Amino acid sequence: MRAWTVARPGPIETNPLRLEERPEPEPGPGEVRVRVRACGVCRTDLHLAEGDLAPRRPGTVPGHEVVGVVDALGPGASRFGIGDRIGIAWLRGTCGRCRWCRTGRENLCPEASFTGWDADGGYAEFTVAPEVFAYRLPAGLDDAQAAPLLCAGIVGYRALRRAELPPGGRLGIYGFGASAHVVAQVAIAQGAVVHVLTRSARARELAMELGAASAGPADGSPPEPLDAAVLFAPAGELVPVALRALDQGGTLAVAGIHLSDVPNLNYARELFREKQLRSVTANTRADGEEFLRLAATLAVRPTVDPRPLAEADRALADLAADKITGAAVLVA
Repeated sequence: MRAWTVARPGPIETNPLRLEERPEPEPGPGEVRVRVRACGVCRTDLHLAEGDLAPRRPGTVPGHEVVGVVDALGPGASRFGIGDRIGIAWLRGTCGRCRWCRTGRENLCPEASFTGWDADGGYAEFTVAPEVFAYRLPAGLDDAQAAPLLCAGIVGYRALRRAELPPGGRLGIYGFGASAHVVAQVAIAQGAVVHVLTRSARARELAMELGAASAGPADGSPPEPLDAAVLFAPAGELVPVALRALDQGGTLAVAGIHLSDVPNLNYARELFREKQLRSVTANTRADGEEFLRLAATLAVRPTVDPRPLAEADRALADLAADKITGAAVLVA
């Protein structure tokens, strides 16, 4: 099978991805093998390729927004049948025993493993995954539209919840890529007033098309104080900018797995009056199940830029250069 691997992490200009020919993987106990039909291109893949995330194994196949069809079952696997369409997301495994797992916070499990980091992901023609960490996908979404929901959607939804947006509240979204444009649809459908702040002019256009109340530059100010904000851009310098835009009692959730250094914060201007700054770490399976049901109910439709698997390296380079509007998706 064809598979892209992270050969040597480094700047995307150094071509850290390599297209290889590999044997088709065999599913182990409790695993399913999936013929990949679509895989989203996530900024986390870029962080892995460029070394912002230290590789955990050599030659890993990236990709953790995988949509495909089950074509083989490992010993003991019975949750899905041959031919079922399923999704594989970032969270691949947890211990199930620690206090985090036992209290519904498996995203914080110290033994958690992740698709496309600890094990090969979806930048390939086939991949395997534990069946208990895979998802049934809602009908009505084609493969390319479903793929970004599996990380951009799920983790973005957790970030929205962490931001504690009140009903009908004013939400600021900083950065407007794959995750942000899905979260905006959810928030708007639920009655929020959404203000988007991003450096991309095309992304600002998309935000307005999706129903945002305003769209301006990333370092600008929204037209009104915010009840909550989510920072999707991996830019630490925007943390104080977003905090200053919050109304008293507001919360900023930082959604990325990687963030550049945050400048010194001025307590009086940026944190006083009970403002909160929160991080977001992966997701639980409960988050995924809840979000996928909600996405189907609200008719969330990601804007996708389909690319053939053979152009995965170019798609990742375009993501680095902010040339993608919405979400890039590799398709079979």
